[in-house]
Amino acid sequence: HRTPRAPRSSLPDDRSVSFNNEPSLTSRPLSRPAPLHATLRYDESNHSVDKPGDPSKRAFTYMVLTGGRVIYASALRLAVLKFLLSMSASADVLALASLEVDLAKIEPGQTVTVKWRGKPVFIRRRTEGEVEREVAVDVASLRDPQADADRAINPEWMVLVGVCTHLGCVPISNAGDYNGWFCPCHGSHYDASGRIRKGPAPYNLEVPEYKFMDGDKMVVG
Repeated sequence: HRTPRAPRSSLPDDRSVSFNNEPSLTSRPLSRPAPLHATLRYDESNHSVDKPGDPSKRAFTYMVLTGGRVIYASALRLAVLKFLLSMSASADVLALASLEVDLAKIEPGQTVTVKWRGKPVFIRRRTEGEVEREVAVDVASLRDPQADADRAINPEWMVLVGVCTHLGCVPISNAGDYNGWFCPCHGSHYDASGRIRKGPAPYNLEVPEYKFMDGDKMVVG
């Protein structure tokens, strides 16, 4: 006697049979939503990434930055102090800015040379004849036209910076074709008023600031 065989199912073996015509829960794989980070795209060219650093290195960096700020502040303070000190001249500097000269010992026709601000200054006590000669000069004929009266506060005294206006040499007093000053470097001749009369110098000798004090005193500067 043979036992009848059960009919074979038309479904594959790895699937389960559903009941009531409903699909089995295991008949298809479940789909999961994609993670949020997988759907976002960043423009890395506009971002920077700071990696975690060593705490000891960060402390060193803070120390260097703080030290730099201190040095910068000190340098700035020093610069300000130097500027303020330069604005307020000391008594020694003010003393060098002016020079007092005793005129009592200077004879007529004599020239003395003093040093003022590192430059020679000629102080000449002119004779009456020298004054008359310089006053009579035709100003229009001069290379650097200037009347004698415009160069001397007192006609008897002529005060000049002893530096040739050509190349800065020191002229020789009471010399030259006009009995004033002669520059031996390139042959410039000045008269007794310090005006250029001959040679390559383009201008007259400079007249510094000066004033007469009570008695036989003069202050240059």
